[in-house]
Amino acid sequence: MMAGRLIVLSNRIPTGEPPSGGLVVALHELLAERGGLWVGAASLFTETPSETFQPVECDEGYEKATFDLTEGEHANFYLGYANSVLWPLCHHRTDLLKVERCYIEGYLAVNARVARMLAKVAGPEDQIWIHDYHFLPIARELRRLGVTVRLGLFLHIPFPASCDIAALTEREEFHHWVAAFDLVGVQTEADVARCLETYRGHPSGELLFDGCVKFKDRVFDVRSFPIGIDGKAFAAAAEETPSHDPVRIPADARLVLGVDRLDYSKGIPHRFRGFGAWLDRRISDAPRATLIQITPPSRKTVPAYQEITRELEALVGHLNGRYGELDWTPIRLIERSLPRETLAPLYRLASLALVTPLADGMNLVAKEFVAAQDPEDPGVLVLSRAAGAAEQMTEALIVNPHDAEEVADAIERGLSMPLEERKARHTALMEVVDTTDIFAWGSRFTDCLSAPGAKPGVAEPLQFLRELRSQYEQSLGNKMTERAASRQKPNFGKAPPGTARQKEQQ
Repeated sequence: MMAGRLIVLSNRIPTGEPPSGGLVVALHELLAERGGLWVGAASLFTETPSETFQPVECDEGYEKATFDLTEGEHANFYLGYANSVLWPLCHHRTDLLKVERCYIEGYLAVNARVARMLAKVAGPEDQIWIHDYHFLPIARELRRLGVTVRLGLFLHIPFPASCDIAALTEREEFHHWVAAFDLVGVQTEADVARCLETYRGHPSGELLFDGCVKFKDRVFDVRSFPIGIDGKAFAAAAEETPSHDPVRIPADARLVLGVDRLDYSKGIPHRFRGFGAWLDRRISDAPRATLIQITPPSRKTVPAYQEITRELEALVGHLNGRYGELDWTPIRLIERSLPRETLAPLYRLASLALVTPLADGMNLVAKEFVAAQDPEDPGVLVLSRAAGAAEQMTEALIVNPHDAEEVADAIERGLSMPLEERKARHTALMEVVDTTDIFAWGSRFTDCLSAPGAKPGVAEPLQFLRELRSQYEQSLGNKMTERAASRQKPNFGKAPPGTARQKEQQ
């Protein structure tokens, strides 16, 4: 158990209302249990940002505070560098990078100011947990200010590949930003591999063992912490019977559901094309299916998001015009959010969920859909292999989201899947939901960050590295001993008796 406070920094914090949403609730309960401080950006802009945090009323056993942003800082720090550079970079869309000098200047300036404020309030025994790509440079800024407390980062989105980082103007700084943390948490083992490969390929990087990296004068850990949901709460919400039929689909028809924030990484146009391929091969007397796509808008001022809105609306009009009938609309596009009390029962009604992002850190819609199902008559999850959830949820129907025919095949298979197979797949998927509970996720990360005997990230004196190497060699020696005991010792460099090579050596 950590001795000092836990300080959490995220782009936003819940204010004024009881917390909702899995991650928010998990952080709320973690801080309420352990005590600490939760910091995020203020909801209103200011003309002159303060150099101190502004306290927010909170009587939940911990403190809340905000930092100021001007409208210009929001444009450069948030809309600019965070969401027009880092977001496409991490989602493998370097073609969408919008590089502006003012973006990186604003991004670094906000991070530097928040770092100065954190340095003022962080005690020697505290630990700081940074959330997501908005604050990648902040650990390096804190180190420059002499802050030596344990610093952890959890990246909710995918870790970029080396080839993507190469497109970043600040590619060299990126390595320093990440290495300044003591613990870097990512969603999947594939993300861990991408991070390790980034440093393995750097002239100043060295992989030690088990996700331990040395970069110049620092040593840090990279580990996977798959995020989850509050499965029990979501299942309970799904069991609540709606007061009215929310979709009004005929009893002999099937409901296919998609739920995504509007973003090019979610692959919604590709999903529509896959559903269109299924419509095209559907025989006239086969059961009908209606795809309801719920897509709350986001970042409306970013051109890439305006373009995807126009593309979706055009696809819906085309497919409904081509395949629709007087009493059947194949696709319904809902361009706003729905409350959980409406959404959870909708999940339960669905025969199929299409979760087909082109790139995603985890994608909790997949886990919400599974948690909401009736175990005696569950729906089928169609899941993109590019979603982080696919690494765990292997009993879903895994598809390549770029292949419309493959998506159509999965839709047909899911809609015709026998009950026993659906139940078996659901049982396995529900086990994943239970074992990646959001509350256990938060505790795992903070326990790892505050593990007994955890050492500072600075790689001097060299005794720290010697201890790591000694532990590694001891572990390797034990494994070699076990292997030797289970099979004949390899005859490295020598040919077996009587072979031609041995005769040549003689």
